[in-house]
Amino acid sequence: MKFLHLSDLHIGKRVNEIPMIEDQKYILDEILKIADDEKPKAVLISGDVYDTGVPSAEAILLFNEFICSLAEKNIEILIISGNHDNAARLSCYGSLVENSGVHISPVYSGSVKPVVLNDEYGKISFWMLPFIKPANVKSVFPDAEIESYTDACRIAVENMDINAEERNVILTHQFVTGAKTCGDEEISVGGTDNVSSAVFDVFDYVALGHIHGQQNIGSNRVRYCGTPLKYSFSEIKHHKSVTVVELKEKGNLEIHLVPLNPKHDLREIKGFFNVLYNRELYSEDYIHVILTDEEDVPEAVGRLRTVYPNIMHLSYENTRTSQNQVIDFSNDVQSKSPIELFEELYFKQNNRNMSEVQKNFAIELIEEIKEGKA
Repeated sequence: MKFLHLSDLHIGKRVNEIPMIEDQKYILDEILKIADDEKPKAVLISGDVYDTGVPSAEAILLFNEFICSLAEKNIEILIISGNHDNAARLSCYGSLVENSGVHISPVYSGSVKPVVLNDEYGKISFWMLPFIKPANVKSVFPDAEIESYTDACRIAVENMDINAEERNVILTHQFVTGAKTCGDEEISVGGTDNVSSAVFDVFDYVALGHIHGQQNIGSNRVRYCGTPLKYSFSEIKHHKSVTVVELKEKGNLEIHLVPLNPKHDLREIKGFFNVLYNRELYSEDYIHVILTDEEDVPEAVGRLRTVYPNIMHLSYENTRTSQNQVIDFSNDVQSKSPIELFEELYFKQNNRNMSEVQKNFAIELIEEIKEGKA
């Protein structure tokens, strides 16, 4: 059986306050084209459908259109909630749409029933385990020893009626130990939300969500598919894709990736203003501009927007910013004049001396302050 593994759509997300809804619509249309080419039996969405538990009407409409388009292709759709989703809201119409081939995990109650699909090798049980915390599982199994996320997932799996002789797939949204993060995921300090991959040993494929970079954990049997779009500048080196899984007879698993090309890439450019301010470099990508000029460039963002209309962020990288000077006035402050102190402060902050123009301006300002004019 062939199926697509997706996760972390984060529909409705804003990056640096820029709404990504049009880019998300574009990439979901690209995924629909991949579905036409690959002809999967099912599409798995492993959590974080939305970027917030209370998504906008625009975000809900976009996801609805995507799901309806998949359903029209007679593709089974399996969806679990992630930590960004509100499980109750996401699943509220689950029982109504199930007959249309759309299966949405309910709020975790201790009872996880599989979605069973069949192919020429027999049946495959798909188990949908939404994002859970130890407290969620403890409330259902109060007598169980649950002190960690690993314990919580282990108890949840142990209470599934799994036939290990048959093929089993699980959708889950957790931070599995060993995963490489990119800094944009919500990970607990100290790794307290780590889950051992051994918890999922009974499954033939583990369709993970939560981590934004696509990667295997140990083997391709336990896999994060990653986000379909770059959602922060910590992801600029990611290569986004759709994970296509083929599960044949038990023990026979094949995976290949189909690249995703966004409407606008997310990238960084670095250099002197006069080099980057070149209309031949025009690009509508989402850009972080890093200027290496020693002096701040007046109205840099506004001027650069004529070349890069979708600038998200501008910063400087020069001698002033590359060294973190420790400002220490432990020397005899009383023996120094105000301008000498100001010069010392300026040097330690900027790693260079004040210019004569700056020094004269500071002297005038100090005199005005003394005379009560400033």
